Amino acid sequence: MLLPVGGLGMNTSMDDMNLIQQAQRHHLVVRELGEEIDLEIGHGDDDPSFASTPIIGGPVREPSAEDHDESKHVVLVSQLSNDDQDMSKTQPAKRKKKVVKRWREEWADTYKWAYVDVKDGTARIFCSVCKEYGRKHRRNPYGNEGSRNMQMSALEEHNNSLLHKEALRLQMASKDKIIVDKPIYVKALMSKTAGSIIEAALKRDPNEVEFIQAVQEAVHALERVIAKNSHYVNIMERLLEPERMVLFRVPWVDDRGETHVNRGFRVQFNQALGPCRGGLRFHPSMNLSITKFLGFEQTLKNALSPYKLGGAAGGSDFDPKGKSDNEQIMRFCQSFMNEIYRYLGPDKDLPSEEMGVGTREMGYLFGQYRRLAGHFEGSFTGPRIFWSGSSLRTEATGYGLVFFAQLILADMNKELKGLRCAVSGSGKIAMHVLEKLIAYGALPITVSDSKGYLVDEDGFDYMKISFLRDIKAQQRSLRDYSKTYARSKYYDEAKPWNERCDVAFPCAYHNEIDQADAINLISSGCRILIEGSNMPCTPEAVDVLRKANILIAPAMAAGAGGVVAGELELNHACNLMHWSPEDFESKLQEAMKQTYQRALKAAADFGYQKESPEALVHGAVISAFLSVAQAMTDQGCV
Repeated sequence: MLLPVGGLGMNTSMDDMNLIQQAQRHHLVVRELGEEIDLEIGHGDDDPSFASTPIIGGPVREPSAEDHDESKHVVLVSQLSNDDQDMSKTQPAKRKKKVVKRWREEWADTYKWAYVDVKDGTARIFCSVCKEYGRKHRRNPYGNEGSRNMQMSALEEHNNSLLHKEALRLQMASKDKIIVDKPIYVKALMSKTAGSIIEAALKRDPNEVEFIQAVQEAVHALERVIAKNSHYVNIMERLLEPERMVLFRVPWVDDRGETHVNRGFRVQFNQALGPCRGGLRFHPSMNLSITKFLGFEQTLKNALSPYKLGGAAGGSDFDPKGKSDNEQIMRFCQSFMNEIYRYLGPDKDLPSEEMGVGTREMGYLFGQYRRLAGHFEGSFTGPRIFWSGSSLRTEATGYGLVFFAQLILADMNKELKGLRCAVSGSGKIAMHVLEKLIAYGALPITVSDSKGYLVDEDGFDYMKISFLRDIKAQQRSLRDYSKTYARSKYYDEAKPWNERCDVAFPCAYHNEIDQADAINLISSGCRILIEGSNMPCTPEAVDVLRKANILIAPAMAAGAGGVVAGELELNHACNLMHWSPEDFESKLQEAMKQTYQRALKAAADFGYQKESPEALVHGAVISAFLSVAQAMTDQGCV
């Protein structure tokens, strides 16, 4: 209830402001970024006369047409009589009402150029351009966070803000009206020198969100290295520019005779340590930013492995799902290879399988390459059971992840046996992770696909994994699994990270774990996260996990099994015989142990404790970067 004005002795504007804020009826409720903004509107707010009532202690004036138009957004306090106050008790309780369409559209426009972060325990909206918040970038547009003019139109204040002006400038600068759904999240760095590297990358490639994210993680890990030797700043700036980027069209004809065109990519990122190795990904989301991010990660992964190699990545926005094997897929792969073959070779670049590219696609690609190049040498790395190479290539990455987890647990005097493990994805990597977890006595309980996730409280066994493979081979939903096994359940439009687990293996896609998923992982009891996919965590999720002391094994170290197997395949001796599973696993375990020890040693050299959640992540980047940097320095400015 409002106190009467008279007799209070309040002569300062601050006293009036306090009363105004206490009587304020509008409250902005931001539930989550991307959702609608609702206003809680109390009784009397819809009354047209309410807006014309004077402020406490303020002069009475006639409302203008402009004021009347803005009256929906201005907070005013009336001098209510006792009778009015009694009448107000009979008014209905507060209800929710949507913001007027024009206002909602204005804020929707702005949110494309802003992001939410927590500052001093409060969620605030930050400008994606200047990374600041405040009076010109406020969380509450009604002005209750310090604005002295309570009658100022929130819409007018927003339109005059730096945030809105920059959004308009960016929109006008783009002829195609490109919409940035998620702005680049820039992390704070300790040193200005490291920050200058990111600033240069942002200036050169401002719209490549995935690539900038990968660069930031690497630079953050290298801060202490750069601080000790400023020479590495120049090396890093050169490293971040790929040696060669090939962008091309891929025309192909479907079974009905209709012509289609897709976009193809191949980025040979760095060859200072040797010829390039890197995957090919066929997925509708594929673009140059993702290709560069994958190539950059592969460069560091190859440098960290026992086999010093250059890094590359490539693919197309072609979707192989639902396409016929012998016609559409074959014709697309042949058209793809027609353009890219001239950049490939045993001493140049050999691609390997990645998402959307398996035995079928690699066979078609190599067949066309052999036809165009005129020789058989330099066959691609991949599962070539029937025509050459190791038959255990597909298992290498998944098995290597489990071997790496076992190395981490061994240093803690623990083992995988009996631990609950949450796995995302249901492709080659995820299936082989399940296999090896079962072999070690762990209890894998989840897998996922693009529609949701499957949880089996009894855990998967070899028979269940075989059933899962049949489901995927027939392109059926994981939901069909729960029709056979009653103790399992499939959840639509959800991720497995809220299931109780000890170790998590994200093996699906980059940025699959966001901030909310990270909080769910912590709440579910997870203590170790083994990255099976490249960059599976968003920057916000990484911050949450590190603050909770969750140990993260980075993909460039834990996922090195594929690199090891690929090089064993290409070794001349390996082409003359098939490795037994025991011999292959022994080689793979030794390689994973070397990678693990190399990462820990680099971390220790630069002051990161072994128990630190950052040790493996930073150590892996440091060790890989120093190897590449030394080779680049020795070879001069090339």
